[in-house]
Amino acid sequence: MSMPETVEVQTGDQPVGSVIWLHGLGADGHDFEPIVPELRLPADLPLRFVFPHAPIQPVTINGGMQMRSWYDILSLDSDGRADRDGLLASSALVNDLITREIERGIDASRIVVAGFSQGGAVAMQVALQAEHPIAGLMALSTYLALPDSLKTTEVRRDLPIFMAHGSFDPVLQLAWGRSAADRLQEAGFSVDWKEYPMAHAVCPQEIADIGAWLVNVFRASLIGCDQ
Repeated sequence: MSMPETVEVQTGDQPVGSVIWLHGLGADGHDFEPIVPELRLPADLPLRFVFPHAPIQPVTINGGMQMRSWYDILSLDSDGRADRDGLLASSALVNDLITREIERGIDASRIVVAGFSQGGAVAMQVALQAEHPIAGLMALSTYLALPDSLKTTEVRRDLPIFMAHGSFDPVLQLAWGRSAADRLQEAGFSVDWKEYPMAHAVCPQEIADIGAWLVNVFRASLIGCDQ
């Protein structure tokens, strides 16, 4: 696969950091674009948001229908749900996007990888098998698609991780998200875990919490770069 098309939003000139944010199944890069102004980021912390479009491909659980998908979904079970090869291919695409941000002048330590639902599963895989020392991971309403990634990860355990899930999510059970957070914590990571009274979506309080988390992560990364 070639470099994916992207939607980009900058909150100011000369961004000091980047957020690569992956959409969920059947959506596209425009899905989270409207959220950027709602994050209410400070003017002195300009960021570039990169929202890639997933490739269009058949999805098994949807009768083989062609749609934007980061990988094929093979079943409704948490185990064996994801097409491993497809997930790894999409992870490689995200790593290519990280490399492009580095080439544009953004150090890897100032790049957050984020994703919602299926996009969140890819984001976790990228973060756990990071080719670059990224600034943080944001995984929303998602699950750990390839648990064996935790066995081989060499990522620093102080990697900032924000995870959130709806308490009555009918698409991806809350228990799947909690299990992913628990497994990360058992592996030595510190997870900022949030639950919200919502379905498979995002809500205003979650958006506010994401904004605050991003500010903290990027402020810390900039301090680290100055040392």
